[in-house]
Amino acid sequence: MAVGHCLITGGTGYIGSFTTLALLEAGYEVVIVDNLYNSSEEALKRIELICGKKPYYYNVNITDEKSLDEVFKKHPKIDSLIHFAALK
Repeated sequence: MAVGHCLITGGTGYIGSFTTLALLEAGYEVVIVDNLYNSSEEALKRIELICGKKPYYYNVNITDEKSLDEVFKKHPKIDSLIHFAALK
């Protein structure tokens, strides 16, 4: 059973991927929303390689309200959010 359910925007970036890794190792279920503007899906492979767990991932721009609503519908237990998505 998961400790909590966390949505991370920008979860494939440098800080977001390390946070995802830490949360997965602590027993959280993690959902990542990232459009890969400043990152790549390689981070997802590395997270799974390191901890043996895979976060849920959606290639979504956080300004797309309809797509974000769909993520929340698919994961109604989300109880926290960490926002790392940004443009350089």
